[in-house]
Amino acid sequence: MKEKIIIIGAGGHARACMEVIELEGKFEIAGFVDNGIESAYYPLLGNDDDLKKLFKEYKYALIGIGQIKTSLPRVQIYDKLKTIGFRLPTIISPLAHVSKRSFIDEASIIMHHALVNTNVKVGKGCIINSKALVEHDVIIENFCHISTASVVNGGCLIKQHSFLGSNTHLKHGSILDENSIVYMKGV
Repeated sequence: MKEKIIIIGAGGHARACMEVIELEGKFEIAGFVDNGIESAYYPLLGNDDDLKKLFKEYKYALIGIGQIKTSLPRVQIYDKLKTIGFRLPTIISPLAHVSKRSFIDEASIIMHHALVNTNVKVGKGCIINSKALVEHDVIIENFCHISTASVVNGGCLIKQHSFLGSNTHLKHGSILDENSIVYMKGV
């Protein structure tokens, strides 16, 4: 019997996480926890104020809140979940490739068709989104979001709480400061 997991959030990113969890097959989704959005896919179990009560029945949780301008909501819910005692597993899509010589910390998710090459370290609470490429010897610190189809070339350092927008490319050895927000120029 699979352990049950709750997803914090019920918006677009949470539903994308739902798809990864279903395909990975390690957990059974019990439902969503959100402060207003209801989903047709799984029951709405309550809101953030109900987390202590929900912990009596569910021990695993995933942060399904996306990150664009700031990681603060993800950090706050992470701290709350950890204080209550929830386990925050690493979720990796079976459609992604993650080198066995890389490390992905807790509460991080690797979405469909992402590629994480050798000797990469991904911190806590990160999102490596669909089709992102993270090359060899990259360090991505806690609570970063590497968005869809981004390329992080070898030897880069992305400091905590940073966001790399869709289709953005970092050249080899680049260093992003904490709280960086980088977008590709376009329409």
